Order: sequence, then structure tokens, then C-alpha cells
Amino acid sequence: MTSEPHSESTSPRYVRVLSIAGSDSGGGAGIQADLKTFAALGCYGMTAITAITAQNTQGVRAIHGVPPEMLRAQIDAVVEDIGVDAVKIGMIGSAKTADAVADYLKRLAVPIVFDPVMIATSGAELADAQTISAFEQLMAIASLVTPNLPELEALGGTKPILAHGCHLLVKGGHGAGDDIVDRLMSPRGQVREWHGERIDTTHTHGTGCTLASAIACGLGQGLAIDLAIERAISFVRIALIEAPGLGAGHGPMGQQNVVDFQ
Repeated sequence: MTSEPHSESTSPRYVRVLSIAGSDSGGGAGIQADLKTFAALGCYGMTAITAITAQNTQGVRAIHGVPPEMLRAQIDAVVEDIGVDAVKIGMIGSAKTADAVADYLKRLAVPIVFDPVMIATSGAELADAQTISAFEQLMAIASLVTPNLPELEALGGTKPILAHGCHLLVKGGHGAGDDIVDRLMSPRGQVREWHGERIDTTHTHGTGCTLASAIACGLGQGLAIDLAIERAISFVRIALIEAPGLGAGHGPMGQQNVVDFQ
């Protein structure tokens, strides 16, 4: 199911994916990572920016939230003209923004992937307690929620999330050991899990954004949820290996270097 309208172009139809997230001036995470991922997977990417951040590989220096009315205007602009086949939600920034996003997206009959961003790779706080509480509304409209282990704990564990009727992907990258386990769960229980050897690299900035965006692409393209996740995990792993090696801290991944992946 899609949010119309469609283009009248005779060229092959693009799957249209909207990222609702923050802007990363260093290009490693947020909408910048999302757009690179959309392009690599053959989707047409659009954005609604929730916050502007001044950051690089070493940390976040400043955050400026976008007013909710401006955020709604961005979403309106792309939905009314271009249309949307899938949505990825990342950094929200405030409880009021969460309210505005949930109120708008509940009208759209498209897959929604919610990455409940709370802490940047560098350790900077990107969501306060009030914002995290407002995540309840976003989980209620999401098709899939993708917390890492600390985010899962902050959200109260698996049961409160699954109670919203969504699927849950628990990302295991923050776990101990070299075997990373990602677990997909539905309200009826665990569906599947994936094991992968930890990749030894400091260039991990934007892994969660990239994974959620790649899943949204797959869902928009009509893949079953487990297949969309499996492809996304493979994409992330290749992007980690192909990282350009930029910056003195947690560097960006190499989404743009993943070729012939589709």
C-alpha cells in the first residue's frame, strides 16, 4: 500500500522512502546516512528534518530542534506531491515532535520503521526522558521498532513494545563477545534471529540509521519483513567493511561503496 500520488513519468517507478530524522553535519548518521542508503538500494529518498546537529566523528557540538509546524510542512510537501511507499523514523528531538509525527503518520497506510534514537555513537544524548516517554505514540503506529540493547532497556523491555502490535528487531551490537545476535520478534513471539561475527572497526557512525533505512527500503519494495531485515543486515556489514576511513573518532560507513547489491 502506498501514499499517492504517483508520477506520470513513463520511466521505471521508484520506491519512495521518507526519512523523518535529524541532520548530521558530518554526514555519518541521520538523514545523510539514510539518503545514501536509499540511493544504494535503488529507492527515491525524501526527508523531513526534525533537528539540525553540528557534529563530526568525535561528537555532537550543538543541536537545534526544528519546530513541529515546520516538520509537518515538510512531510505535507512530499506526501501531497511525490507520495510515499515507506517511512523511516530516526532522531525525534522532542516530545512535541513525536506527537506531531505520530498524528500525521497514522493517516498513511505504508510500512513505518522506527529507530528509537536516544544516544549518538559518540555518547551524546539525543532524547530526554519526556521524549522517550512520547515514543509510545510512535511505537503504536510503527510496523517495526529497532532498538539496540540500551534503548530496549530504556523502553521497558520487549513486552511493552510488542504490546503495541508491532514487530520488534532487537539489535545485538552492544552485547558482549564477538557473536552479534539480532532477534526479530512479533506479538506472537520470536520469529527469527541472525548471527554475525563482530567487525573490528571504529567506523560505526550511523549503523542504526543505515539498518533502519535499508529495512524501510525493503518493505517499500515489497519484501517480507524477515527478508528485508536479512538484506539490511548484509548491507550494513558490507558498508562497515567499505568505510572510507574518515575522521579521528567514530567514522562514517561506506554506504556509497556498496555496489551491485540489489
